[in-house]
Amino acid sequence: MTAALPAACSRVPERDRTPSPRRHYAAVATLFALDGAIFGTWAARVPDVADRVGATHTALGTALFGVSLGALVSMRLTGAWCARFGAGRVAAVAGVLVALALIPPGFCTGLGALCVALTAFGAATGAANVAANSLGVSLGQHRRRPVMSALHALFSFGGLAGALLGGLASAMLPVPVHFTAVATVGALLATALRPALRSPDSNPTPDVTPAAAPEGTPRAAPAGTGPAPVGAGPGGSGGRGVLVLLVLLGAIAGSTAFAEGALSDWGALHLRETLHATPGVAAAGYAAFCLAMGCGRLAGARWVIRFGDTRVLVAGALAAAIGATAAAYGTDQFVALGGFVLVGLGLANVFPLVIGRAGLVGGPRGVGLASTVGYSGLLGGPPVVGFLAAHAGLPAALSTITALALVAAALAVVVAVELPDATTVAAALRSRARVYAALTADRLGASVGDLSLLLDASDHAVTTDHTRSRPATAPPPAGTIRGYPGLEFLVP
Repeated sequence: MTAALPAACSRVPERDRTPSPRRHYAAVATLFALDGAIFGTWAARVPDVADRVGATHTALGTALFGVSLGALVSMRLTGAWCARFGAGRVAAVAGVLVALALIPPGFCTGLGALCVALTAFGAATGAANVAANSLGVSLGQHRRRPVMSALHALFSFGGLAGALLGGLASAMLPVPVHFTAVATVGALLATALRPALRSPDSNPTPDVTPAAAPEGTPRAAPAGTGPAPVGAGPGGSGGRGVLVLLVLLGAIAGSTAFAEGALSDWGALHLRETLHATPGVAAAGYAAFCLAMGCGRLAGARWVIRFGDTRVLVAGALAAAIGATAAAYGTDQFVALGGFVLVGLGLANVFPLVIGRAGLVGGPRGVGLASTVGYSGLLGGPPVVGFLAAHAGLPAALSTITALALVAAALAVVVAVELPDATTVAAALRSRARVYAALTADRLGASVGDLSLLLDASDHAVTTDHTRSRPATAPPPAGTIRGYPGLEFLVP
């Protein structure tokens, strides 16, 4: 659910009669949870599907490659569909399709049919992700506060529910019956959501683009946070150096995307085959991962504001490396489950934080480049893990998560050295908070300590000394705050 989104998706209003903002928000939140539940259902029954088709690890990796391939292709097309038909309509149709696409994999008895079915499933999930994220970005702009972190947490909690129910169903229902039942409920729910998925506001999206900033304001600099970013994009003033840094950011994203894909596709199979877990415990592995990731995303903005981009990235990557090692080589099922939890917490904010940083450095083109490099991790992950599992065993295959997490931690340090603090997501969050702090302090009950952190422009504000003086400058007008692409995925 972390695809780079075309701006047109989030700006096209629906022409039909529109629902209330509250009803629209509830519908979008339900759609995120539904998408997560569908994917959690699939992840919980991967071992049963593999047994049904008699797939070896290598063959299963090849089939799972279809999920990533289909998703990448549909993501490239869905933006144009959103621009033409409206993100609400596309999201409603994609929600129905992603539910119905769950049925064919459950009935497959051969590898060829499974490859085709999983490619269609991946295409439906990719379209649903882009359309739902487009609605989330638009919703955050209309409400004048980002909501993407909460929505992505709901996706993770939906995955938790789908995995837990999948674990229970694995002991009672065959895969075709289970998938058909879930698909039917999901399709009916997505159909019922269609009227409420229309945009709740027919007015144009609030202008938070650089064009709205007063003349002389740096085009890509967060207001009040320091100098402008290194460059405007791969072809901007930063030149080749900016391109290299964006590729490095994409490599960090790709390392974590690889880990997410590997755990969702192979985690339950590892618990079943290596640790001889029951189907319920095997499904609980992905459920634990989703629970930890959802909770981590809810706390992500506070962590970034308090500790800064680099510390969150490095600590998260190291935690994921430790957790992956425990999950791969732990001899006890509950040690492995604890490893899944640690990986979920560690990776919760790495991908959105990296994509947000790419937006600050290179604008929309930077997001596109970093996302393309990042999603290569999803594309290459399944066949790589399948090949290693066939020749060295699942523990060794899953240890690639550890290796790539360590690579991500090292790259995060390199990026921190090369890029100025003014291009951090933490600085942008504090800049945005200065604009809205006065409006939200009473409603949220924010403490003086919280506001002092938000007003600190440094990237590594960790002090809790509430007696320090605050800047006397007034908050900049809202029109000078740029809606950085990718940033919406992090801020609650």
